[in-house]
Amino acid sequence: MDGAHIVETSEDIIAGKLAKQRAAYLAEGAVSLSTRRDRLQRALACLMENKDTFIRLISEDFGNRSAETTLFADVAASAGALKDAIKHVDKWMRPEKRSLQFPLGLLGAKASVMPQPKGVVGLITPWNFPLTMVFVPLSQILAAGNRVVIKPSEHTPRTSAFFAKIFAEKFDETELTVVNGAVETSQAFSKQPWDHLMFTGAPVVGKLIMRAAAENLTPVTLELGGKSPVVVGESADLDLVAERVATMKLLNAGQICLAPDYINLKKHQRDAFVDTYEKRVTRMYPTMLANDQYTSIISRRHRERLEGYLDDAREKGADVRFINPADEDFVGQNQANKLPAALILDATDDMKVMQEEIFGPILPVRTYESTEDIISYVNDKPRPLALYYFGNDASEEKQVLSKTTSGGVTVNDVLWHGGHDNLPFGGSGNSGMGTYHGYDGFREFSHMKAVLKHPTRLSIAKLLGVIPPYTDVLTKNVERLLKK
Repeated sequence: MDGAHIVETSEDIIAGKLAKQRAAYLAEGAVSLSTRRDRLQRALACLMENKDTFIRLISEDFGNRSAETTLFADVAASAGALKDAIKHVDKWMRPEKRSLQFPLGLLGAKASVMPQPKGVVGLITPWNFPLTMVFVPLSQILAAGNRVVIKPSEHTPRTSAFFAKIFAEKFDETELTVVNGAVETSQAFSKQPWDHLMFTGAPVVGKLIMRAAAENLTPVTLELGGKSPVVVGESADLDLVAERVATMKLLNAGQICLAPDYINLKKHQRDAFVDTYEKRVTRMYPTMLANDQYTSIISRRHRERLEGYLDDAREKGADVRFINPADEDFVGQNQANKLPAALILDATDDMKVMQEEIFGPILPVRTYESTEDIISYVNDKPRPLALYYFGNDASEEKQVLSKTTSGGVTVNDVLWHGGHDNLPFGGSGNSGMGTYHGYDGFREFSHMKAVLKHPTRLSIAKLLGVIPPYTDVLTKNVERLLKK
């Protein structure tokens, strides 16, 4: 998107879209199963009927991105979430029966929790997976019966403009609509009194979003990423570690919120891992600059940010190793903002690469002495979106997982827990709040309303002695409850 001209959307226009949707939501009343399924099916049609155009536009927005990457990480993931919602929404929206404490249940009282739409949801999405980050939360937002205004990323302008076009063809603007723009639009968007607001992006921006939402007491879901560590145990197979870390570290050129951000090994494992990692990367990408399967960095600014991390690490004493199998000229011939894979050995905490989320194909390598050492190191940092443990030591695995806090965990691989619709996905602390995906997302975008029904012919208050004037009936009942 370097040099692209972005047209902002005014606060009045955004407020007008919200007002129209809220009026339509209130007029509609209860949202039927057939309506929810119809909206989900139309969203799926928007995806599937236009997938080839999406693949082309995303590659143009990135500078280069393979069709295979978009098919796997965007189209398939999006279609899976929508189909999962279509299949299960009837079950999700049923009231849940709840038990009552003694003696209310025996006296005829009944309790349930009724999922109810929150109303109008504002959705601000990032650029790294332009389809997935729209369609996955959208599947649960629509399944929950909400209406939605989407603000996609300005860093993928062609794709974002196409979203506005195709959604307008399938949806009335009171059901689902898109607003485009950059920083000013995002600021105006987050100020609106949404019934729920979801944002995916950097923690520093998440704080601004949350601050703006607080003015309206708008509930928020924040997916904020962070520095997700890999912990390699003594029992780990280093060939397996290298292959699996390299696969996901270089998918989308590392521009993934769940990407392994840095790796931690025992000192005696380091050199063997580095050698194996370099060989694995070479096998996967024998060329990079001229390889359509190797994704570009989204913009020149982001490429220069990553190059700055490498320069800073080198100046502070790190051993920076580029993996450039074909010895391509990334300086003189790089028109697509590509960056070769790189390892940073002997990374220290004073380096920028260890202070900020990398979001690129750079992997810092640290060493540690003991399990307690690495647990303390992780716990001294802001809570990550994910943690990855490699090893076959059940005791060590339990120790790492139980004594650290992260949004989620994959054991003996990386990233995959984020791809399952029946697992909640979300951060903790600096990496976010709230969860979505599947039923957990349905609940996130629903108001789970408690409903208690008392019998009409029997006065529970009278039986318990709660109606004044109080007698020893109430005292005995309270004493009975306290003895339980």
